[in-house]
Amino acid sequence: MSLYSEKVMDHFRNPRNVGVIENPDGVGEVGNMKCGDIMKIYLKIENGIIADVKFETFGCGSAIASSSMATELIKGKPLSEALTLTNKAVAEALDGLPAYKMHCSVLAEEAIRAAIKDYYDKNGIAYDPKDFPEHGHEEEA
Repeated sequence: MSLYSEKVMDHFRNPRNVGVIENPDGVGEVGNMKCGDIMKIYLKIENGIIADVKFETFGCGSAIASSSMATELIKGKPLSEALTLTNKAVAEALDGLPAYKMHCSVLAEEAIRAAIKDYYDKNGIAYDPKDFPEHGHEEEA
């Protein structure tokens, strides 16, 4: 029996949206010092919609799968909707992650929020600070 779902394995073996966007509108980079995973998300925004999203992740299979799935979930969505993406939604879309790997989905959520905040900051767009809590890197279940 596999520790990981077929969706996790598929997104690990065949990650979607890998790479760098030249001249991105927003970039978010986060890391987890405990496990060493680093995740970087690049956004291209058109009329408040995420027209393109790419990621670079240094980490385990769960971190790569979480990055891949998170980018799939926000691509083509309005920024306001992307901000509602939670680590639990990423994990559920992957048909679950082992409890000790949930921090990977937390990083995906945090990297997306950081990239959106970067876009808002670069463009002088007002936002509610509660939408961008400081990165805690706590493992959530």
